[in-house]
Amino acid sequence: MGPGGGKDQKRHGQGPGDSEEAGPILCPNAGLQDFGEGTLMRTLSVLLGLGAGLAFAGAAGAAGAPGGGYSADQIHDIIWRSVNFVVFAAILIKLVARPAKEFFAKRSQDISVTLEDLEAKKAEAAQALKEAEERLAKVAAEREKILETFVAEGELEKAKIIQKAEAVATRIKEMAAFSIQAETKKAAQELKKEVVDLATNLATDLIKEKATYADQQGLVENYLKKVVETH
Repeated sequence: MGPGGGKDQKRHGQGPGDSEEAGPILCPNAGLQDFGEGTLMRTLSVLLGLGAGLAFAGAAGAAGAPGGGYSADQIHDIIWRSVNFVVFAAILIKLVARPAKEFFAKRSQDISVTLEDLEAKKAEAAQALKEAEERLAKVAAEREKILETFVAEGELEKAKIIQKAEAVATRIKEMAAFSIQAETKKAAQELKKEVVDLATNLATDLIKEKATYADQQGLVENYLKKVVETH
């Protein structure tokens, strides 16, 4: 394996044990970029080593073949073909490395942005849920307050109705008592009038019978006295 491949492998192909020299990982998928770049560089190192090995193996085989099977020009041609192959492979990998690196970097960035968006949406959903629960709690509290107000107002109206009913009942009793008194007084007045009328008629009858004035007066007084005692 060539010296350049070894350096690249040490620089880009670090394993789990080389975590102290690796850069910080900003998100769970940030290692995709380093992984893709390290894979390409390791492939380049393998190809370089393979080309060099084939070149030296071909040269050694040609030199050691019985009768000197290959000439110096042929060996030189094999070496240059191997070098050309390795150089071409290195150029190809180099050209592919940057787009691949950018692809993995963009992919890592997209994943990071997606995770951040998901976390933001999760936080927004949690906040919305919290606000909804707070609104529901406020609505429940307002409902209880309204119910308590209605109950208190109902009790107050009930007390007012009872008070009005008692006042009306008292008024009815007073009016009934007053009516009874008025009717009694009226009846007494009518009775007194009847007594007077009777006394007048009696006096008239007595006069017609030629009774003395003293007799008529005594009869009237006695009659009035009896009527008053009776009622």
